[in-house]
Amino acid sequence: MTITPERSPRQLIMEQNRRDFSAIYSQLAFPAPAVATAATERREQLLALINSRGAAVCGSTKPFSGQLSPGCRICTEGAWSCLFINGRCNRSCFYCPTSQDAIGLPTTNNITFRSPADYVAYLQQFRFRGMSLSGGEPLLTPGRSLAFLTAAKRRFGTDLHSWLYTNGSLVNETILLRLRDAGLDEIRFDIGALGYSLDKAALAVKIIPTVTVEIPAVPEQLELLKQRLCEMAECGIKHLNLHQLRLTNYNYQRLAKHPYTYLHGPKITVLESELTALELVAYSLEQQLSVGVNYCSFAYKNRYQQAAARGRGADLFRKSWETATTAGFLRSLELSGQEDSLNRISGKLRESDAAAASWALATARQSLAFAAELAPLIVAADLPLRISYAATPVHEALSYRNPFHEVRLPSTAKIFAERVKTQTFTLEGSRVDTFLALLNRSEEEKMAGLRQLLPEIAPYEQPERGLQDYF
Repeated sequence: MTITPERSPRQLIMEQNRRDFSAIYSQLAFPAPAVATAATERREQLLALINSRGAAVCGSTKPFSGQLSPGCRICTEGAWSCLFINGRCNRSCFYCPTSQDAIGLPTTNNITFRSPADYVAYLQQFRFRGMSLSGGEPLLTPGRSLAFLTAAKRRFGTDLHSWLYTNGSLVNETILLRLRDAGLDEIRFDIGALGYSLDKAALAVKIIPTVTVEIPAVPEQLELLKQRLCEMAECGIKHLNLHQLRLTNYNYQRLAKHPYTYLHGPKITVLESELTALELVAYSLEQQLSVGVNYCSFAYKNRYQQAAARGRGADLFRKSWETATTAGFLRSLELSGQEDSLNRISGKLRESDAAAASWALATARQSLAFAAELAPLIVAADLPLRISYAATPVHEALSYRNPFHEVRLPSTAKIFAERVKTQTFTLEGSRVDTFLALLNRSEEEKMAGLRQLLPEIAPYEQPERGLQDYF
């Protein structure tokens, strides 16, 4: 019998990338080992400088100097909804990942909204504290953009931070005043769409409370962007957000005109783009500029924004003994055993004032579910522990394969949250006590222990840390 060697995580990623880009994969320049090592060393130098003077959040996937914009802070907390108000753009940036050629309906996470009232109901149901209008170019449909913004701000006022993305081509004083009067809190300019001119952003500084420049980090523009950073500080722009260039089958031909090195990963990204972003964060610190520079890495988006979407419906399903993890899953803990053993533990829980209603005994199933904070009362129970994780995404269409909650919108349209079983682990013996002992330590200590002692469980508790590997 021939035994097939187990493939490594890197091999699996590379195979997936090859399938996703089968027509062009052989033409892509991935880094040779020596190149990857040198780039990693340069990245570590930049991160060391940033960590000594700046900051990083979300598992070090978002390094930044100064302050994050109000909208970015809300995003890191998983409380942001991005509404793609239309799907058409009037510019043709070489780095754009999609065609942007159809107006369409306002959409977020594959949920469409035919009226502002429906979107406001969605924001309220899932307790968003931030909303943005994106596209396409939102100002190609100014009436629609203003209608959705006005409805949201009338309902939530200052409890909801709002921002709008624009390439700036249609920005003038009149539309800025209308946006301000509708309640817009922040506006973000992709200055790359207009030859890196700051004129429109500088105009907005006089009208909109927070002005941010948000662009991909284009390697060949590094020196120009350093100059623009100084100009941003002079004209009152407070924030620069930088993204990593990402390869798609749509933008490949235009990216191919540039001598980029590509990186394997959940999506194929550009190595030099990440280093450019980190160079700019470091530069802002060295020059002590007043502009906060935020590197919104692909690793951050892929891990933390997806975690927020994965756990969006958690409050609709969570039982008193369940915990929502940072990775976006509902965690359930359940001991199994003979009735007398479970009764012994439940008796101890009844005697504890801390236990309250955060546990449940199911005699018929010979199981006892309990909240994480009760772990000190469970240690040394000498029973198998089942740890279950479930995602709770929100959809426009129902799969009929999982428990669900139906949310009716004012127009009588419906959206659905589903509870999707994701993974179950069963621990026995000393591994049970190890896990329970880690549960109520600090998040940092818990995750360090899990990664060392129970690495199979760690990804369901917290997203992977750090930026992506170079290969």
